[in-house]
Amino acid sequence: MASITIDRVLAASPVTIRGQPTPLSADPKGQRIAYASGKSIFLRSIDNPADCKQYTGHTAATTVAKFSPSGFYIASGDVSGKVRVWDAVEAVNTKGEYAIISGRINDIAWDGDSQRIIAVGDGRERFGHCITADSGNSVGEVSGHSKVANAVALRQQRPLRAATVSDDGSMCFLHGAPFKFNSKADGLHKGFVFGTAFSPDGSTLVTVGADRRIQLYDGKTGEPTIAVGGGDDAHTGSIFAVGWSSDSKRIVTASADQTVRVWDTQSGKSLWTWRFGGSTVASVPDQQVGVVWPNGRSDDLIISISLSGDLNYLKLGQAAPTRVVYGHNKSITALGAESDGKGQGLWTGSFDGRVCHWDLTAGAARTVDGQAHTNQVVQFTSLARQGQTYSVGWDDTLRIVDEGARTFIGSDGIKLNGQPRGIASTEEGYVFVALASGKIVVYLNSQAIAEVPTADYTPTAIAAHGPSVAVGSGADSVVYVYKLEGNNSLKLAETLKASTSAVSALAFSKNGKYLAAGTTGGKIVAYETSTWTVATDRWSAHTARVTAIAWNDAATHAASGGLDTNVFVWSLAKPGSRVKAMNAHKDGVNGVAWVEDSRKVASVGVDAALKIWNVSNLQ
Repeated sequence: MASITIDRVLAASPVTIRGQPTPLSADPKGQRIAYASGKSIFLRSIDNPADCKQYTGHTAATTVAKFSPSGFYIASGDVSGKVRVWDAVEAVNTKGEYAIISGRINDIAWDGDSQRIIAVGDGRERFGHCITADSGNSVGEVSGHSKVANAVALRQQRPLRAATVSDDGSMCFLHGAPFKFNSKADGLHKGFVFGTAFSPDGSTLVTVGADRRIQLYDGKTGEPTIAVGGGDDAHTGSIFAVGWSSDSKRIVTASADQTVRVWDTQSGKSLWTWRFGGSTVASVPDQQVGVVWPNGRSDDLIISISLSGDLNYLKLGQAAPTRVVYGHNKSITALGAESDGKGQGLWTGSFDGRVCHWDLTAGAARTVDGQAHTNQVVQFTSLARQGQTYSVGWDDTLRIVDEGARTFIGSDGIKLNGQPRGIASTEEGYVFVALASGKIVVYLNSQAIAEVPTADYTPTAIAAHGPSVAVGSGADSVVYVYKLEGNNSLKLAETLKASTSAVSALAFSKNGKYLAAGTTGGKIVAYETSTWTVATDRWSAHTARVTAIAWNDAATHAASGGLDTNVFVWSLAKPGSRVKAMNAHKDGVNGVAWVEDSRKVASVGVDAALKIWNVSNLQ
């Protein structure tokens, strides 16, 4: 029996917000990290980042995820004020969902018994609450703040203590359980306080904030002790996050000044500094907005988050990161295969214009160097004879990637006189761009050689093979097939009625024998190109717009993705049968491609993840 099963999830990067901390959590053994991205939480192996699990239980954008001290559960929060507790092994089973506050959850902390949770954030009636993890019963209150609470820390030893920090510049110290307000440290910080953490041995508490101050307190009483840093060692930008080493003698801080620093809490001196983006260049994407020092490891590894969403692996004594884990933290809007046809490399482009290359053998991504798109990437097409990949984006630009160097060619790209709706190419080296302004532009060797107006319709999708160029129309639900004559003109050859809905996706098979047209109504029609007759019109299981179609190498099956979140694999021999991956990507699928010699299917979507699917026993 034919089937489609998940092979692996290549995770999205953490979602970051400028001027706010991004929480990052590590499990007690130092093997995995957890973070929020979109409406999902991702659990990722530290040593093998391609080993990942995705939790999709939230219905609103997630903000924070924290491992329990036992390592068996995770508590995660979202912008609606809900906290969900779920298993950290399979990332499927939800233990409970609890409404904590009426606004965004900013941070969560567990007690040492993995029984109680404190969540804080931006609420109307209160800025946080204390509950039991298994039932959601109240075990105290968070009080003392007059503005949004940004972070919370819980002492892992008894007597139980908790600390919360806020935009009001204060640290409130709580005694528990049940947790109640005990004292308030006000006036030490001169601005927003962004982070707080108890040392692993419970003896010391630390707070950091926008005023660049690092303040230590007694872990049992909450009394202020000393401030760390100062002078030439001090951060020059807001400090967003802080973490402790396992020996409780050192702390690590992440700052908007593009640095991560390690401090000795006894001497108050800086032990090591990592600077990102160069020593003098002020690069906003290189601001460091989150950090974790995983306990349970022997290598003193530190992981920080750049504002760009990159995860930086840092080790004391080494000036440069030992590893950088790249990816997308905005919706992936385009997916394309490398031109070599082996299906081991993919290109992805996202809503913010970032373009990444994925090596599926290693399961790792790398951002493409050079001037990228500044807005949503629409589509890719590859030219094997040139070793290049072309992309178009909503910055009205056509850009070219040198596949060997993984670099954009030129700084300005090729300007388009309209917003692109799609791009296609042929083995002969021709590139076709469909513009919303009502034109099809033909390029050869990066030079525009022809413009064909489409006065009667607005192009919605485009595909090409050999001399045939298929262009979809939204108004009349028609596929217009053009023939390339010479090298500088397109002549209308066929007009195909797709269905009653607008054409939204087009794809030729690799041998050019078939053309598939997907519509906004969820239907896919396959045509035989020799006669332009319908090969099948029974591919109609999508319940929303078809966003992408891809044929396998043998042209016997096609994969499709839709706004309905599903991925389907269809058969020409048995058009009534199909295999399906339901809810493949939360909020919609934006791209599909066959990989690894057409044995597997890759998909991307709004959740910013790249997923690989095993497809077996196709008929």
